[in-house]
Amino acid sequence: MKVNTDGVLLGALAFHPNPDLILDIGTGTGVIALMLAQRFSVAKIDAIEIDAEAAYTASQNFEHSTFNNRLELYCNSFQQHLNEQNNKKYDLIVSNPPFFINSLRSSTAAKTVAKHADKQFFEELLHSTATHLHNEGVLELILPLDSAELVKGISKSLGLFLQKKISVHSFDYSIPHREILTFGFKCDKEASETIVIYNQPKEYTTQYQDLLKDFLTIF
Repeated sequence: MKVNTDGVLLGALAFHPNPDLILDIGTGTGVIALMLAQRFSVAKIDAIEIDAEAAYTASQNFEHSTFNNRLELYCNSFQQHLNEQNNKKYDLIVSNPPFFINSLRSSTAAKTVAKHADKQFFEELLHSTATHLHNEGVLELILPLDSAELVKGISKSLGLFLQKKISVHSFDYSIPHREILTFGFKCDKEASETIVIYNQPKEYTTQYQDLLKDFLTIF
């Protein structure tokens, strides 16, 4: 899968004050993991990708990066990885997961895996990650609004509290099309922010450019 806006937003905005160990679920070609390695200079990052072709590309990107000694690629499902790493706890878990719930499937198998999920998928994702978070750890997901509402409901039954919501808008006058959700075990007051991508078509906002200038050469 190509570099996309969802991925770079999550890579730039996911936060933990001092992460030692990070997990990127569904790393694709490794963009989010690489951004987190750049942002958190001592963190070690496990990246999971179930698609063999994408995983190979990610492994090559990791190998040729300056962060290669802190990046580890696993070609596996997150369920199997977390079962095998039974005692491992993460400070920060991030995912730009499949998002078309119960919708028309893509025409190719690879795109179907990457873009589609249902309620059971998110139940498994949240349950698995909740058992592998440190007490002070956080889970961050970027989702379309319908998936975000589903995930908020599931999180409550697992003792995960919504700590922060970032609403992503294409234009300042448009409704949000994505939410970046931060979950943790602390029941803090929910923080709220807004990101606007464009001033007008093909003209990025200063906010968006400032957020990504350390990562994208176009800025």
